[in-house]
Amino acid sequence: MPTVDQTITYLEMRSPDELLPGHPPPEPMELERVGPELVELVRETIERVGAPHHWTTPRGRSPRHWRRRLSRPDVLVWLAHVRGEVAGVIELEVHRGGDVEITVFGLVPDFVGKGFGGPLLTEAVRLAWGARVSGRPATTRVWLHTSSLDHPHALGNYQRRGFRVFRSEDRPRPI
Repeated sequence: MPTVDQTITYLEMRSPDELLPGHPPPEPMELERVGPELVELVRETIERVGAPHHWTTPRGRSPRHWRRRLSRPDVLVWLAHVRGEVAGVIELEVHRGGDVEITVFGLVPDFVGKGFGGPLLTEAVRLAWGARVSGRPATTRVWLHTSSLDHPHALGNYQRRGFRVFRSEDRPRPI
């Protein structure tokens, strides 16, 4: 399988006060919390978001894996809708110790470059700071990672929202 070199950048936010909200979306955007009942739509949306960036993980997951993942209480998923169309996805994973990871974030190609990325990321961060799972402490850190193969504005968008780099590494990615 061919590979391409990439840099993975890990970013974090240690306080909700560090969030620098993006501008309002150019059109109304609604978020819908979803679970295993919409597993196919979630899978399809994540694949659409990741296809231009050669995401491999979503394609490698079986339908059974998707249902199990979306049934977990520590995995929280929202679909963003604009004019009734699915525009993007947010997936959070609540870890032990107060960490919340934004595991999936992005817009489907039809909505990229139209002013929805900053507002959607702002909402993702707010949801992460408010994420609660029974028996786990309140959120003390929100973190994520991005690849140099992701959208060229991804890293800048994260930093403009207040995320700070805490680690980076170079590694090959199969394409």
